[in-house]
Amino acid sequence: MEKKRAGVWQYRWKDEVITAGLLLAFGFMINAGIEIRGLFMDDLYLWSCYGEQTFREFVFPLGSTRFRFLYYLAAYVELGLLGSHVTWFVPVNIIINSAIAYTLCRFARTLSGNNMIGFLSGFLYLLSRMSYYQISQVYGLMESLALWAAIGILYCLYKYINEPGQELKWFWTANGLYFAVCFIHERYMALLPLLFVVLLIKRNKQWRQWVIPMAVFGLVQLIRLATIGTVMPAGTGGTDVADTLNLRQIFLFAIEQVLYLFGINTGGSYLSALSWQESSRWIKVLVVLADMVVLAVMILFVIKVIRGKWERRAVLRNCLLFFLFIGACIACSSVTIRVEVRWVYVSMAAAWLWLAYMCGVITRPSARKPEVTSRVPDYRWALVCTGLALAYTVLAIPVETYYRNHFSNLYYWNNQQQYNSLAEQTYEKYGDAIFGKKIYILKNTYDVSEFYADTFFKVFNNERKAEG
Repeated sequence: MEKKRAGVWQYRWKDEVITAGLLLAFGFMINAGIEIRGLFMDDLYLWSCYGEQTFREFVFPLGSTRFRFLYYLAAYVELGLLGSHVTWFVPVNIIINSAIAYTLCRFARTLSGNNMIGFLSGFLYLLSRMSYYQISQVYGLMESLALWAAIGILYCLYKYINEPGQELKWFWTANGLYFAVCFIHERYMALLPLLFVVLLIKRNKQWRQWVIPMAVFGLVQLIRLATIGTVMPAGTGGTDVADTLNLRQIFLFAIEQVLYLFGINTGGSYLSALSWQESSRWIKVLVVLADMVVLAVMILFVIKVIRGKWERRAVLRNCLLFFLFIGACIACSSVTIRVEVRWVYVSMAAAWLWLAYMCGVITRPSARKPEVTSRVPDYRWALVCTGLALAYTVLAIPVETYYRNHFSNLYYWNNQQQYNSLAEQTYEKYGDAIFGKKIYILKNTYDVSEFYADTFFKVFNNERKAEG
């Protein structure tokens, strides 16, 4: 018996390694051509803070507009490890994003009971054009860590609802991840209601568990108040959420994000790579066909829920969890001055997980009597769901590839290419010989600011002392 268990474990271990390896290989393949050779914009400012501030000042920026000490700690470690190897940032970003894809794969496999649907969920996550910022910017680490933690909260709350006997463990973990994500990106403070909703779903009457999320949220706000002097999150582009809050605009931004989930780029090309209006007709046809596949899954799911009377309540409460999670992520991304596609990435990941859950419900045999507890999947419906998932993926590949080919329309993309070129024509050509010398740029077509001139080349010097 022990040998048999060891053999099963070894088989599963090899299977997991192969799955993770395939996702990692695809991550590098789909992002081929994306590179960082020189830092600019927020990335250069982040590096300048790292190069000129102490550990305490960098990780715990008192008096700043934002207090993201867990992200800054991760960034400090990353910048310290990579040093002047600027070109390594993209491979590191790809590895991290592939690890997130593997996490989604495992979660989707649990939800669907289907290895192929689990793998395709991770594959679609890596394929998505919404990953552009996480891969192409140093600050992409922040978006990746926040997304990872947010999905972790969703996983723990799902386990809390569906795994009797271990509720407290999963609830504490969800609250711990909530505390963490608030100090990676404050946008995800909006996930707080989910911690109370699951208590309502479980009809939990233990007052101590109701106090836990209130205490965590209170601690988050006290830390924010003590470090930055406010509990109101800052907006995009130097704005303040309190000043730009507009109910009509919030509603329109929320609709935009819902459309993004169905493959429709409602934003301008400078935010979405290419707007829906400018997209080719054949791309629109593929998007509509993919949405029809999603609709087919939803119809089958609704029919199964109506027929499965004994499990209807459990299914509906899980759907409520997914719906509220996606809604909270959409809401917190709608309160500023614009919607950037990178903010929709976490909602998109949760939507794929929800579809995986629907497939799991469809393939589960209906229990006509409450005492029937069989969970052996109906392989006929499993084949149908696998076929639909494959069809969606086949339709998504040309769509996502098409939009990826238009990344040059993004508001920062061309500037990044310019500074890549600047690094290539200077440090990559002459190496350390540029240090100690003055570098002149004739005809400043890049509009290089004084800050960029003073800081750009310091990144390549391990001693951080290069002259501008």
